[in-house]
Amino acid sequence: LIYMHWMNTMFGYCGPYKYQTPYCEHLRDYLAANLAWMQEQMELYQDQDYWHQLNKGRDIILTRLKGLFQLGGDLEDLEAALNKSDAKRTLGSGSCSALIKLLPGNKELLVSHVTWNTYQSMLRIIKKYTLPFRRSPNGLKVINGQCENMYNNQWMVVDYNKFKPGETDVPSGLLTVLEQLPGLMTWADKSDLLYQSTYWPSYNVPYFGDIFNASGQPDLVKKFGDWFTYSKTPRAQIFKRNHTLVEDLPSMMRLMRYNNFLNDPLSLCSSCEPKPNGENAISARSDLNPANGTYPFGAMHQRQHGGTDMKVTSYEFAKEYMMFAVNGPTWDQVPPFQWSTSPFSNLMHMGHPDLWKFDPILIRWK
Repeated sequence: LIYMHWMNTMFGYCGPYKYQTPYCEHLRDYLAANLAWMQEQMELYQDQDYWHQLNKGRDIILTRLKGLFQLGGDLEDLEAALNKSDAKRTLGSGSCSALIKLLPGNKELLVSHVTWNTYQSMLRIIKKYTLPFRRSPNGLKVINGQCENMYNNQWMVVDYNKFKPGETDVPSGLLTVLEQLPGLMTWADKSDLLYQSTYWPSYNVPYFGDIFNASGQPDLVKKFGDWFTYSKTPRAQIFKRNHTLVEDLPSMMRLMRYNNFLNDPLSLCSSCEPKPNGENAISARSDLNPANGTYPFGAMHQRQHGGTDMKVTSYEFAKEYMMFAVNGPTWDQVPPFQWSTSPFSNLMHMGHPDLWKFDPILIRWK
């Protein structure tokens, strides 16, 4: 399975058929130096929280870092930093949708995530890591001091130990949100906002003002309009409208797999032709956009890219290490993805089923 996934997603990267000598040599040197530095720090600073935790899980961490699989997000930044000549980052391309939802009466707290990626990446392994971590009261400060300034993102930490079903008092530290850029990191306890609005959405637009401004987002807003804003981008509006429909795990899954772009006015792209766009949904289906359409920027084009899974858990599920998961692009309101009938049938998809039409499965670890 790992071999097939490698062939589908990484084959040809830095050889054997395409080899950009300066970039690939710089990448190799960077990775080797970074790995050696990590190993040195683990040995020298085992008494510090950050390096203690990495040292305890070092076999897993170092094994994964020696391959390229775990560097997918980092490579986006490294290609630019190391001057890869054909680095192509699609403007506006989303990475994920996420939602933290407090149910009516505060009876449950649901957490869900949808990966957005290329369809070639859809061979998946569900993993459970057991790591001997220890708690640190200054965890975010530790992360800030060790930030590598790559795969910059919004990170959400839900501490289910703080959640008390049915209680109205806001528990401090239940939801912590962190956003990062090179040289800049901002975080805050957003538990109060979660209890006030009953939901926290995430959709690849910075929440904190300093991160939003430093990211270059205001320039994109000036050029392309509301699509690049925090509150008016399509996913923000869909989450705001539809989160009230969530009352249990099945309805949460329906929202996280939602894509009704042909009929939903919030999925329209005013400067596109045609105007309905499969990117503008909680679980994108960019493959359904016409190849001969006209679009203002790259993310709106036809691409072999979209929501490729859905995972959801709850307070009660988390106690038993349980979750629901489904693999493949959504097919709730749109046709299921099929390689043989898609515009991308010539792309390598070794080990994939032809038709991606699967129901969620219950994952349970003892």
